[in-house]
This record gives sequence, structure tokens and C-alpha cells, in this order.
Amino acid sequence: MIQGLFETHINVGDYRASAEFYERVLGLIPLHEDPARKSKFYWIGRPGEAMFGIRENYPSPLVQRQHFAFRVALEDLEAAGRTLRERGVQTTNFFGESGEPLSVFPFMPAVSLYFDDPDGHSVELLAMLADEPRPELPIMSWPDWEKVCGRASSARNG
Repeated sequence: MIQGLFETHINVGDYRASAEFYERVLGLIPLHEDPARKSKFYWIGRPGEAMFGIRENYPSPLVQRQHFAFRVALEDLEAAGRTLRERGVQTTNFFGESGEPLSVFPFMPAVSLYFDDPDGHSVELLAMLADEPRPELPIMSWPDWEKVCGRASSARNG
């Protein structure tokens, strides 16, 4: 039986530039580099837990925009947004709004922020919320979610 997702790989235009981004900006843990194949692999979380790979021009030189999400702790999400912006990366909510409150997906529930990597891939940092799922509700701002859950809202902009 499937227990989780162990690895994913993306095609990049320049694996060295992408490696710089994933290491310097996101702080991923390098695992293995294969210069002959123009690829590099990273541990996500603890070593052996999950793997992420980048590979230049594979299977073709056309880089098609992809989307993937990295799980983060809720208490780290806002700090991660600040760090990304300090490193020159524009972040947005689900609706593509920069500087607006982060979006909550009530069906999970989870809150997340978005940004692009050097190849335009859509990267998401996602934190699960401890609340009960509310699949009948639409995607909403984090402050609105907190109101729905009966908590005092803070201006959470990630």
C-alpha cells in the first residue's frame, strides 16, 4: 500500500542556477549531484524521508511549468514568507495577490503561500491546520478562516 510520496523531479533550464536557488533560497539539503546527467538531488525534511530532484533539459529542452508543494510547520510559514521576500522572491497567496493575507483551503484545511522558481515552476509552502475540514467552504483568506473557527484574527500575510 502507498504510504506517501517519496520523490518528485522537475525539468530545469540550468541545473546549476536552479541548484543555487533551491539551496540558497529554500535551504534544501544536497544529497547527490550527477554533472554528467546535469542533475542534483535533495533530501526534504530528514534524510531518507523524501527526495526532490532537478534535471536540466530532461526529457527535452522545453521546460513546462509544474506545480509542487513543500510541507512546512504552521509556526514557520510566516517566517518563511519573510525570508523569501528578503532573498528577492515575490510571494503570493492562492489568488496571485502579493501582500494580501494567505489563503486557506478549507477542505484540508491548510494555509499556504506561493512563489516561482528560476524556471517559473509554481512552488508552494503549505502548513496543515489543526482545525476540522470544512469542504463546503470556498478558499478564503487566513483571517476569514480564523473568524469561521471563532478565533481572533491577526493580519497574516505570510
